[in-house]
Amino acid sequence: MIRDTSRAISESKRSIPRPSSEVPNDDSNQEESTMMKLAREGGVPLISYLLSKAITDEINLSDNIQEWTFQDIARLPKQNQEEWKKAYYEELDALKDRKVYDVVDLPQGQKIIKCCWVFDQKTDGRKKARLVAKGFSQIEGIDFNEIFSPVVRFETVRLILALSALENWYITGLDVKSTFLYGKLDEEIYIEQPEGFKIKGLEHKVLCLHRAIYGLKQAALAWWKQLTKSMKILGFKQLTVDAGVFIYLKDNETVIVVIYIDDALFIGKNKLLVNKLKGDFMKHWECRDLGDFKEFLRMNICRERHKIFITQTAYLDKVLKKFNMFNAQVASTPLPEGYQPMSYEGTIDQEQRSRFQSVISSLLYIMLGTRPDIAYAVTRLSQFSVNPSKEHLDKALYICRYLAGTRDYALIYDGTSDQGLEEYTDADWGSNPTTRRSTTGFFFLLAKGIISWRSRAQKTVALSSTEAEYMALSDGS
Repeated sequence: MIRDTSRAISESKRSIPRPSSEVPNDDSNQEESTMMKLAREGGVPLISYLLSKAITDEINLSDNIQEWTFQDIARLPKQNQEEWKKAYYEELDALKDRKVYDVVDLPQGQKIIKCCWVFDQKTDGRKKARLVAKGFSQIEGIDFNEIFSPVVRFETVRLILALSALENWYITGLDVKSTFLYGKLDEEIYIEQPEGFKIKGLEHKVLCLHRAIYGLKQAALAWWKQLTKSMKILGFKQLTVDAGVFIYLKDNETVIVVIYIDDALFIGKNKLLVNKLKGDFMKHWECRDLGDFKEFLRMNICRERHKIFITQTAYLDKVLKKFNMFNAQVASTPLPEGYQPMSYEGTIDQEQRSRFQSVISSLLYIMLGTRPDIAYAVTRLSQFSVNPSKEHLDKALYICRYLAGTRDYALIYDGTSDQGLEEYTDADWGSNPTTRRSTTGFFFLLAKGIISWRSRAQKTVALSSTEAEYMALSDGS
């Protein structure tokens, strides 16, 4: 009897009636009729069906929603499927409204680019479903030519926030909906119809794209070209040193706009003018008005009178939970005192390398955003990403332990301080036991808050501590 049941379980992988990968069915009686039929017939199909119900999404699905597939959504409870169905139709309606594609026959000699659904859930609980092209199959020179698209730097954002605290500037934000769908394509691109939403009777046809969609190599550049044209019409000039910043100058009034892909901050002294220009911008693009800004580049931003606080607590918590370090014993320093990592010459462990790189890349994003205190530790360990040892991985997680104990640390810009720009530099002489190179460290302060920092190995070997210090001064200037 036990052997028969085991055979039924093993066969269930082949015979479980999986939900359809086509359009989600609105007929609520279909599941009931299927269950009744299986109950009458019994046997392996019934056992398989019951097993499929026992294995819930909490067990099988990854905690990372971005790793889910269309089939994963189809296995969710009905109520959850309905929530995601709204996200599907929002994306499809956006594609239709912006006339992104035409349904055509695939021309002879043209290749088709596949696509997939990518899911996400915003910090405010909104569910997003994106139709994403598998751009890795595109060929340079045929499917695209240029792909570079500039983005605003972290240092620039912090500088403008510090100035906002000092000058008491008004700041408001917005989010451009379905950003990449505005970009016009110069190339002839064909993609398959989206999974689960193929047009009945026209399943053999493909979509000819007139505008970019997410995943295409040239999507970001196509959007940026449209954006810069729009900002010029509105009277803004683009900064040369940071292409993500636009300046409006008229009648001694200044408005600054900081844009990172689909997120934008409008900043200025004159609140009425800022809101007017923001409204003009929203007439060009379909946007969601965020009002008083609270988040930008995964940085949580809080304003209290003349002080601005920047943290990455929400993102840090996700990182700590992902690597099981949220409740770990805290460390008092980013690395143990006197620790010097050494190169590992052993065989590459692919799983260990993948985990190490995932930890380091997450820590690097936190360091670049709001945590100068882990700059040395992260940049030093990142040098061993090609073949990390178990010790390297442990020390990367040691940094997580330090962050777990300092998760509420914030950068604070005090507008009442009237403090101008200050810089501090330092260097350690010959600290690297392998290359004998020294390490440069420097940071800039404005409004009593750090706006820029760096920790890196010097380019040449310093022959004395004095030379190392002068090289650090040169790097900082």
